[in-house]
Amino acid sequence: MGDKTKRIGKWYFGGFASAAAACCTHPLDLLKVHLQTQQKESIGLWKMGVRVVKNDGVIGLYNGLSASITRQLTYSLTRFAIYETVKKELTKDGRNMPFYEKILLASVAGATGGFVGTPADLVNVRMQNDIKLSKELRRNYKHAIDGLYRVGREEGLTKMFNGATMASSRAVLVTVGQLAFYDEIKGMLLKTSYFEDNLVTHFSASIMAGVIATFLTQPLDVMKTRMMNAPPGHYASLMACAMDIGKNGPIGFFKGFVPAFVRLGPHTVLTFIFFEQLRQNFGYFAK
Repeated sequence: MGDKTKRIGKWYFGGFASAAAACCTHPLDLLKVHLQTQQKESIGLWKMGVRVVKNDGVIGLYNGLSASITRQLTYSLTRFAIYETVKKELTKDGRNMPFYEKILLASVAGATGGFVGTPADLVNVRMQNDIKLSKELRRNYKHAIDGLYRVGREEGLTKMFNGATMASSRAVLVTVGQLAFYDEIKGMLLKTSYFEDNLVTHFSASIMAGVIATFLTQPLDVMKTRMMNAPPGHYASLMACAMDIGKNGPIGFFKGFVPAFVRLGPHTVLTFIFFEQLRQNFGYFAK
């Protein structure tokens, strides 16, 4: 029987694992979009969920799922593929990657994945938000591919990458928090006598990585949400927004941390559990 600890994942496992995780956490992502785009009122996560189910049934919680899966098969597949492929090359002779190299690699992988995934992310947000609009204003994309085609045809290819800078910036922070820290924490746990390469270790490392990823991305998310809801011209730049939030202390940058973790944490945990199961069961043995 082969040694599972020596199995190496294939370059596309991360994308498949992220897509599987998205199927489980999509309702949370949908409710987050609804909460961020509400204009005239401010209601909580639970009440928003009840409203969606009441108006559109349980199936309404999965509105735009095809776009969410497409996003993971572009954004996450790209960042995992770059990270895992380069890491495999850098460690093929038994060399251990120092943590700073993992951070640099995760940053490049995240920036690239964020850019590649922007069109699907745009369609994802639109499809999730569609049921909030009146019928005459709905875009009614049949599925993600139809949405991508229509955005390109009706609004131009450049519109498909609207918001790519912000998406790439956030993706850098998410990928550093998830991939680099997961790798480092998992390695630290395996060096102790209490952990083996099993589900307990994968869960422990991934939940810690989820907390760190949320911590890293929350300031940017708070600034993005504040700028989206501010009157036109209120903030001249992202720095002006940051200074406005920071005048009351750093705690303002982490407002809504728990709801943010409730969304990103489970997705991070499920992604790495699925990824490790794919690696251990379908990966190839290192020579």
